[in-house]
Amino acid sequence: MATYNFDPAHTAATFSARHMMIATVRGVIKNATGTLELDKDNPQNSSVEVKLDASTIFTDLEDRDNHLKSADFLDIENHQYITFKSTKVEIRGDETAKLTGNLTIREQTHPLTPDVTFQGEVQSPFGDTRIGFVGETKINREDWGLTWNMALESGGWLVGKDITIHVDVEAVLAETAAAAG
Repeated sequence: MATYNFDPAHTAATFSARHMMIATVRGVIKNATGTLELDKDNPQNSSVEVKLDASTIFTDLEDRDNHLKSADFLDIENHQYITFKSTKVEIRGDETAKLTGNLTIREQTHPLTPDVTFQGEVQSPFGDTRIGFVGETKINREDWGLTWNMALESGGWLVGKDITIHVDVEAVLAETAAAAG
């Protein structure tokens, strides 16, 4: 089993949601941290833990960012972190898997099974070994208590319930990071 630590400078969680039923708003939570325990011989025995700092949310509009950080949505004063901890890895192909785990937002935890794709492994010019993965899933935000919304006069809602989450991970093998440092 090899331990890889996320490189926060090269790892991010992006999300998108429908706005007023006609557009898609995108955002990012920067500097994601986490640990991957990878068993290359038996990848189904691998595990991952992810920690996202919701205070870093960025949608390129300060008022919207502040609203998302408020008690109407993520309530970062009381629940700064979003976490995911895997419980099962189901290999689907040479470079794809289903990663079942528990997603916690605002102290509400529900199971989640994102699709994950292995992006490769490299020896970096910094003397360490790096590995990359991409994960994607969709959630109904209301399942995690994110229920704020506003009805539109024309019908529908200001904010869509479905949120697409996309995570790009670059992680550094712990042994080579220590040797390179």
